[in-house]
Amino acid sequence: MSQNKLNLTITKAHGDMWQVEMRDHHSNYTCVYEPSVKQAMQYALYWFEKADEREGANQIHGKAIKEMNELDKKAGILTGYSDGLD
Repeated sequence: MSQNKLNLTITKAHGDMWQVEMRDHHSNYTCVYEPSVKQAMQYALYWFEKADEREGANQIHGKAIKEMNELDKKAGILTGYSDGLD
């Protein structure tokens, strides 16, 4: 996905709230509700600025889960459909 591609949709939601749906250039998605279009745009700008930092954290998290599964498999904890993460 292009590093310049960001998706933003702001729609009127329930009451006085605005629904803000966003997808960044790493395909991360979020949906939040804000009380004004101005606040929706401010949040979107903040969220998009954090895209690379968030992707780095997601990569670390995924690697940690994979390593835990490998350790559990070696210990015989993973059986059938159980992931051993409870």
